[in-house]
Amino acid sequence: MKTLLDQFLNHLSIEVGLSSNTIESYRRDLKRYLKSLQEKKIDSVDKITGEHITDLIVLLSRMGLKSNSIARNLTSIRRFHKFLVTEGYSDSNPASALDSPKLWRKLPTVLNVEEMKRLLNQPAEQEALGLRDKAILEFLYAAGVRISELIHLKRKDLLLEVELVRVMGKGQKERIIPIGKVALRSVERYLRETRPQLAKRTSEDFLFLNRRGRPLSRMGLWKILRKYVMKAGIKKKVSPHTIRHSFATHLLEGGADLRAVQEMLGHADISTTQIYTHLDREYLKQEHRHYHPRSRMKV
Repeated sequence: MKTLLDQFLNHLSIEVGLSSNTIESYRRDLKRYLKSLQEKKIDSVDKITGEHITDLIVLLSRMGLKSNSIARNLTSIRRFHKFLVTEGYSDSNPASALDSPKLWRKLPTVLNVEEMKRLLNQPAEQEALGLRDKAILEFLYAAGVRISELIHLKRKDLLLEVELVRVMGKGQKERIIPIGKVALRSVERYLRETRPQLAKRTSEDFLFLNRRGRPLSRMGLWKILRKYVMKAGIKKKVSPHTIRHSFATHLLEGGADLRAVQEMLGHADISTTQIYTHLDREYLKQEHRHYHPRSRMKV
């Protein structure tokens, strides 16, 4: 069966064109799978049953692997068997009827509206860098962009006259996002008063610059955010992605359409956006438990 595994990995590399890291992940998963079959004296693919695969899944769970890692192993096994059937090495796929373990998605941390206001009010706008930082925070909250999207923004991506910004997201997919008037004013003032002070020949057309006139880095943005989170007295663990989560959650709480939020976030699958509706329901349950007079009564 090792020969079949090698042929499958070659197929992934040459015909499918997967990256070396992805193929190595398949290799690790399937070597463990074949080892478990060897221990059960299984020497032919046609002798493999769904029970053999289930035994491995149970073992992985007992080893402490998380559900997403177990699901990845099962995906590798399914694809391997599908290849064997397609290429005529096997008559059936014993993994096809098995369900993936349920993936429990951790709800993201969000700031409530009051916390968000406190954070946005921290930068000192009378200072050049404070004005830049105000523009960054307002823009993050107004557009819900990823940190990688923010630091790669160019001035030409701002469509100020129509209150829009053009963002290049994952997979080089372009999307257009509205930006509100408050963020718009902050960005325009930064462009007028601060950016000319920071800009150098090496700045190119990047929108947000550091004090040396270079494009803002991921670490630089983290430091800026951490500074104002501490000043605002916010105890939650806050990252640039927390602002993105808060953007989506506050839109949905305000009644925005889920598909509109999906478009603004740049999610390929609406199921990714739906996590924010779960978050909203959790908030409602917490409010009910906290404030309803009969919610906490013992029965």
